[in-house]
Parts: sequence; C-alpha cells; structure tokens
Amino acid sequence: WLCLVFLLIMGCQSSESSPMISSEGIFPSVQGNNLNKKSKTVPDDFVDKDLIVIVAFQQWHQPIVDETIQALEENGIGETHNIIEVPTVQKSSKLSEIYLDGIMRAAIRDDRVRNRTITAYINKEEFKTALEIPDEQTIYWYLIKKDSNVIKKKGYGVISDKEIADIKQLSS
Repeated sequence: WLCLVFLLIMGCQSSESSPMISSEGIFPSVQGNNLNKKSKTVPDDFVDKDLIVIVAFQQWHQPIVDETIQALEENGIGETHNIIEVPTVQKSSKLSEIYLDGIMRAAIRDDRVRNRTITAYINKEEFKTALEIPDEQTIYWYLIKKDSNVIKKKGYGVISDKEIADIKQLSS
C-alpha cells in the first residue's frame, strides 16, 4: 500500500526543473515567446513602467481579454503602463507549440498586438497555485510595480471602471 502511494506521488510530480514559487503579492517569472517569435520573460522584460499582465487560459477568453485591453487603453493606461496578454498553455511537444503559435500568428495581423501577446507553455497547475488562481473559468489580471515583480493589485474577468480608477491611483 505504501509503495502504491509513493508511486502515485512520484508519478504526479512535474518534470520541470524549476517550479514556479510565489509568495503573496509576487508574480512568478514566466518564459514565453511573443507572436513575433521574440523570447520574453514576464514580468522581467517589462519593468520600465508599471505592468498589467492579463492571463488567459482558454481560446474563448479572447473577447474578455480584448474588452479589458480596450477599456484600459480608452482610459489612457496604455500610455503610462505596459499592457501584455499571456495565453497560458499546458507544456507539450515542441511541434504542438510551433503549430499553435502559427495559428495564433495567422489570426493576429497587428504587429502591436503580436508584440504584447506572450504565449507561455508552462505547467499550468504550478502557475495557478503560485498565483492562487482557483480555476480557468475567466481571465485574471495583475498590476505589477515598475522595476519589480510585486503585485500591486489583481482581479479577474473584464476590468471595471472602479478597478481602472484604482490602477490610476496606485500608479500616480
């Protein structure tokens, strides 16, 4: 019986060498490529201004992401903050990753959108645990302090006017 438990535990462990560890208020470093095929690390490569990271888990989340980015940009947040979207995909074969990247690149022709879309092929369960994300039913967004990975504010779903006002106040 003990041997079976040991095998189950060992079989469920991740094969990744560096698990994402996050304490409360810290966004873990996530490696990915934007849709222009440039390697990026979130949030490390976006520290020149406060950063808004929008995390999506499902293809059907895209309208929620688009509505959130539109609301942020209409309120001038794009001028004062970096805004990126991070589609998260369970780590799989390199061939699958290349195929999915190609599909997404073909669907998005706007170079600005391609630059801000960083696909992360990761262990999704470790990522969700690190950020205390309970499920994949909607998007999650994070305001990260300039020059750091400190989370100043977080939320989920389409961002509200009140949350945008809070972001402006926290960044002034």
